[in-house]
Amino acid sequence: MLRRLLTLMAALCTAAGLAVLIPATSAGAAPACVTAWNSSSVYTGGMTASYNGHNWYAKWWTQNERPGSADVWRDEGSCGGGGTDPSPSPSGFVVSEAQFNQMFPSRNSFYTYSGLTAALGAYPGFANTGGDTVKKQEAAAFLANVSHETGGLVHIVEQNTANYPHYCDTSRPYGCPAGQAAYYGRGPIQLSWNFNYKAAGDALGIDLLNNPYRVEREAAVAWKTGLWYWNTQNGPGTMTGHNAMVNGAGFGQTIRSINGALECDGKNPAQVQSRVSKYQQFTQILGVPTGANLYC
Repeated sequence: MLRRLLTLMAALCTAAGLAVLIPATSAGAAPACVTAWNSSSVYTGGMTASYNGHNWYAKWWTQNERPGSADVWRDEGSCGGGGTDPSPSPSGFVVSEAQFNQMFPSRNSFYTYSGLTAALGAYPGFANTGGDTVKKQEAAAFLANVSHETGGLVHIVEQNTANYPHYCDTSRPYGCPAGQAAYYGRGPIQLSWNFNYKAAGDALGIDLLNNPYRVEREAAVAWKTGLWYWNTQNGPGTMTGHNAMVNGAGFGQTIRSINGALECDGKNPAQVQSRVSKYQQFTQILGVPTGANLYC
C-alpha cells in the first residue's frame, strides 16, 4: 500500500514539474521455511509444507506424495534464504535438524539430533571429507543404512530376544563380564557381540564391555558406536563405509561392509533395494546426486 501511495505521489508531482525520489525496493530475503513435509501426514488443499529448501502449497488432498514429484503440490519458491536450509547445524554437520526430522518422521525420541551431532567429534572425518557433494552423500549413505537397520530409527535394541545369549564368545580372554546375554544388538547399527563392544569401547574411551547398556541409554554413546563401525570396520566387505563413499566406490560397498554376507551377490535383493531406496530418498532431501554403483 505504501509503495502504491509513493508511486501515485510521484506521478502527481511529476505532472506538476516537481522531482520526487522514491526509495528503491530492497531485495527481500527468502521467506522462512514452514513446517517440513512429513510423508505420514495428510495435507488438504491450502496447507503448506517445506521440502528441499522450498515452500510448497497443496492444491488438494494428498498423503505421501512428495513435493515436486506430483502435480498436487505448487512450488512457492525457495525459503530460508536462497534455498538453503533455515536451520543449519551449529556443529557444521551437513544434515540440518530439519532435514534429519524429515528423514526420520517417526523416529524414537531416544535417537536425538543433538546426540548425533555430539558424537561427530569422535570421527571428525565423517561427512567432512572431500567436496560438499561427497560430504552429503556420505551422510546420506550412513543414515540410509541406519534407517534400514533400525526401522527408521525406531528400534533401539534387537527385537529377537531369542538371539541375545548367542552374542557371547567365551573364548575371548576377557569373556563376557556383563553376562552371557548382555551383548545383543543395540544402537543405530545394532552393535552386537562381546568382542565388538570391547573394540568399540576401547576406541571410544568408554567401558562398553562391562556396561554395554550405555548404548541403549545414552544417545551420544549409541551414535558413537554407529560411527565407530562406519569409520573403522570393513565387516564382510573390503573397505569401511566411510572409505567407500569418500573414495568413490559407491553406496553398494557400504551395504557389503555392513551386511554383505547375507544380502549381497543376489542373496537378498529385497533388503539391498530397501537400503538403496532410502539412500535415494535421503540424497534427494540433501539435494545431491546418488553417484554410481548403488548395488552390491
